[in-house]
Amino acid sequence: MGKTQKRYDPAYKLEVCKQIASGITTVSELSRETGVPENTLHTWMKRYRENKDTPFVGSGKTFPENEELICLRKENKDLKEENFILKKRRLTLR
Repeated sequence: MGKTQKRYDPAYKLEVCKQIASGITTVSELSRETGVPENTLHTWMKRYRENKDTPFVGSGKTFPENEELICLRKENKDLKEENFILKKRRLTLR
């Protein structure tokens, strides 16, 4: 059986990162206190440093810079399906 991954609330992640960034506590201290693995805290801090406005998106939301890519991929998929249908129709009309 696979191990289920624990999920943390984005607000909780943000609060933890602010504590570390302000120097109130260290990653290793917080890891011991909260039970969150140090590697996870380091990953959160990396995201926090890269994008302080919205470092943690959740519930299927994406970063603003990825939204356009997602829309373009969906449009590409739709156009491929439409093209396939038109090719199939053309073959039946011959």
